[in-house]
Amino acid sequence: MNRLTTLAVAAAALALAPALSQAQAFPEKPITFVVPFAAGTATDQIARALGNAITAETKQSVVIDNRAGASGFIASQFVAKAPSDGYTVLITTNTTHAANEHLYKKLPYDPVKDFAPIAGLGKGGQIMVVNPTFPAKTVAEFIALAKKEPGKYSFGSGSSSSRMAGELLQQMADIKLLHVPYKSNTLAVTDLLGNQIHMMITDTTTGLPQVKAGKLRALGMSSAARSPLAPDVPTIAEAGVKGYEMGYWFAAYAPAKTPPAVVKRLNELLVKAAKSESAKAAFYEPTGTEVFTTTPEEMAKFQTAESQKWGGIVKAAGIQAE
Repeated sequence: MNRLTTLAVAAAALALAPALSQAQAFPEKPITFVVPFAAGTATDQIARALGNAITAETKQSVVIDNRAGASGFIASQFVAKAPSDGYTVLITTNTTHAANEHLYKKLPYDPVKDFAPIAGLGKGGQIMVVNPTFPAKTVAEFIALAKKEPGKYSFGSGSSSSRMAGELLQQMADIKLLHVPYKSNTLAVTDLLGNQIHMMITDTTTGLPQVKAGKLRALGMSSAARSPLAPDVPTIAEAGVKGYEMGYWFAAYAPAKTPPAVVKRLNELLVKAAKSESAKAAFYEPTGTEVFTTTPEEMAKFQTAESQKWGGIVKAAGIQAE
């Protein structure tokens, strides 16, 4: 190695040293987890479970900042403009980073350019439910009724995951349903309980308690495998719609330009937290959510694939961006 090369290597090492030092010391103050949905939602619950595990690991507190509304626009825009130092993290779902770009003409944030993916955090399935008075007792019976009278039966949704699950069912089962939008899945469930709508595919956190209470009837799970919380409920694919799968996922993002070393440190903390016994007991096991962790690079690839999938469903459904 000649003298110039030696000097160049030394200079590069000196330039990199502050970033590495910063990452090794991270976190030196409280971290804020920004959640795009209200307190009590599944995203809020996973953020709190992971935050508690990180606090136990680092002795630094994790603050949960719920910035609900506008399909995640408010929280996403806030984090996109936050300092890129790793202390502001978006704990979000496919709504903000795979669906919104296909459902809205203009976003106040760019789901790719404005963020640095940190890690995948979890995957969940949804449950197809009807009122117990509804004549269909299986997915196949529901499809038969819908085919007999196209457009007569409705499905409600209060999230992009719920909406797309219903749209995909129509496409794959070749049926026509009337979509009724709601501001939240809980509001849609209320109308389903009152027989105002006929069916919905909702997150298990919202729908399963109603099923266990006997207030709703479960027809199928939207996931590839049965839920450990409802092992007797077949998947929609098992029940007759071969290849059907439509779930939701959780992930963490930092503002763009966050130093790679800090992103790596956040990834380590979040992956360890997701696999901790405390997080499993507080969130993953009670909700039937699968632990789904990735590297930052794997999360970026996964997001791209998911965005393409959601875009295909939206296009096939003929949904006009708002």
